[in-house]
Amino acid sequence: MLSVVMISTGEEVLYGDITDTNAAWLSAQFFEQGFAMTRRVTVGDNYEALAKEIEICSLSADIVIVNGGLGPTSDDLTAASAAMAANVGLEQSDAWVDEMTAKYKQVGRVMPIANLKQAMLPEGAELIDNPVGTACGFMMQLNRAWLFFTPGVPSEFKVMVKDKILPRLQTMFDVTDRKVCHRFYTYGLSESSISDLFQSLVLPDGCCLGYRSSLPFIEIKLFAPQDDSQAPVLLSKMVELLGDNIVGENCDLLNTIANLLPKDATLALSEQSSGGFAINWLQDVPSLSARLAVSEVMADNIDDHACAEELSTLIALRAQRLHLHAPATYLLTTGPSVTGDGFMLGLTTPDGCWCQQLIFKRQYNNYDRRWIISTILFDMLRRHLQGKNVFGGYESLDRIASEYL
Repeated sequence: MLSVVMISTGEEVLYGDITDTNAAWLSAQFFEQGFAMTRRVTVGDNYEALAKEIEICSLSADIVIVNGGLGPTSDDLTAASAAMAANVGLEQSDAWVDEMTAKYKQVGRVMPIANLKQAMLPEGAELIDNPVGTACGFMMQLNRAWLFFTPGVPSEFKVMVKDKILPRLQTMFDVTDRKVCHRFYTYGLSESSISDLFQSLVLPDGCCLGYRSSLPFIEIKLFAPQDDSQAPVLLSKMVELLGDNIVGENCDLLNTIANLLPKDATLALSEQSSGGFAINWLQDVPSLSARLAVSEVMADNIDDHACAEELSTLIALRAQRLHLHAPATYLLTTGPSVTGDGFMLGLTTPDGCWCQQLIFKRQYNNYDRRWIISTILFDMLRRHLQGKNVFGGYESLDRIASEYL
């Protein structure tokens, strides 16, 4: 079995000033391609400590990915540490100097002298092109391992891994256990409830399940060998067990809605208790935000006596008002918060209007409350588009009232 290690560098990563999203992303990418990560380590901006870690990893691993520390500033020490670990000097890559000079010329600037540092590579290292930024990568062999050095900027790192490093690894190593990842995005069930549902599942050899809980969703991943004949049967069983709590297969809730919306359908949003969260979230999916005909955000004044019947009247009034500005196929409404940790939601469609009042069973901070309210709002639309019951079951919420007009 291949031993694959990742070394993340930088004080900001080590001390938690930034989240190491590169490590999580790389682990997932490599796992699917048959290069499962065996170890990850983080080292601060310390020249000797990083050199020592590179040397240690090169003695026990087959592949080492070193991320970060290739910039032009004094705390970017990775190239020098790699040279120290290999007991070689640094040499300037004239090819990369020319590349950086051309990149700056393209934007009408003269390359700062400090950038020359980014062209200093360990002797004998092979340059890896960075089409996005000025920090080139490089690869070298040390002891048992092939080492790949990558920039820390996520957009540059991901391009380099996908386009440069993975193709190299696939030619260098004969990997037979590549996986296909099938993803289910769910809402309304807890991890323990999903685990109970899956007690009856029998996983074929080579298949494994993974879970990722990130409020408000739980993502379930089935990793199966490529062309596995038993995977489709297993996936069908999972769909049956999870039922209409699946908000997306291989894509999240909003992208699911974007794929389901009729070609000429448009949206209108009117928000109170969600405080504009739904409208802002919508902007993450350009194909969906382009459908937004009109939106409004109003102050969330808590209503001591609100009921579902009043909400239906409120939704009707909002629909009429917004229709005058820009007619929309679907109107999604979050009404005022209700005393007792409750809130109101509505969905108006050409087929009718659904209203519901729910109450939280547990305490959430304001950000999470708005995210959950927006999730249920969009889930109402998703259910309607899929021909399911618009009023879903949610373990963390109680439904106080509901109405269909």
